[in-house]
This record gives sequence, structure tokens and C-alpha cells, in this order.
Amino acid sequence: MGYKASCLCQTVKIEIRGAISDIIHCHCSLCRKSTGTAYATNGFVKADEFIVQSGKDSLKAYTVKPGRKRHFCVHCASPIYSSNDADPNRIRLRLGIVDSDINERPMSHNFVSSKANWDDLDDCLPRYDAFEPNRDLIPI
Repeated sequence: MGYKASCLCQTVKIEIRGAISDIIHCHCSLCRKSTGTAYATNGFVKADEFIVQSGKDSLKAYTVKPGRKRHFCVHCASPIYSSNDADPNRIRLRLGIVDSDINERPMSHNFVSSKANWDDLDDCLPRYDAFEPNRDLIPI
């Protein structure tokens, strides 16, 4: 088992030589702000199975709370992983950077009392494989 991952600009490339455990959708305000989305999907990997193949010098960290850092690419700002000094054997990975198909599945939605008021966990919105029909905007 293993996974490949990368940032948006492809500068940081990661290899994960093991499973991803405890996958959750986190709706806390810190995850919402750090992703700019309704929630962050995170999973844990063993630190010794997390290999930065390239772009290590392009990773910087922001200290969210003492001992807790969020690591990101300085070029494209992709969030890569979080580290916690109290749990040095595990890394919390942002699953959006994983390029491989992921075998494991999320187990829960967490901090739902903090979720964005516009986020409906059980929405019945239409779903499309591309932009919604009749989109007048130029894609970014």
C-alpha cells in the first residue's frame, strides 16, 4: 500500500508508504479558515512512512497553537500536513493533496456545531462532472 501526493504547483511531492487512518471531515473554524472551504478532510499517516520526495525547502510552517504547526507550500500555498509535538509519530495529512486513489474512507464529520451556516451536510443539490450548465463565468 502506498500513495503519491503533491501540491498544486507540483513543487512539493510526497510519498506515503503505508495506510491512511482515522479520516474525518473537520468543520472547526480553524480548518475552515486554513482551507477556505466548508471543511477539511484529514487523515493520519505514520511519520516514518511520510517521505518528502522533492520540494522540502519549499515547505514552511505556521504555528496555530503551541506545538501544533500547519505545513504548506510557499509557492502555491497548498496545505500539505499538520504536525503536533505531542504526537511526533503521526502526521495529519490534508487528503486533497493525494494524487492516488484512496482506499480508506472517512469515518465521521467532526465539530459540526462549528460548521459554516451555509453548509448543508445532507444537501440535495444537483451534481455535475464539470461546471454547472449555462455557466457565464470564465473558469479560474
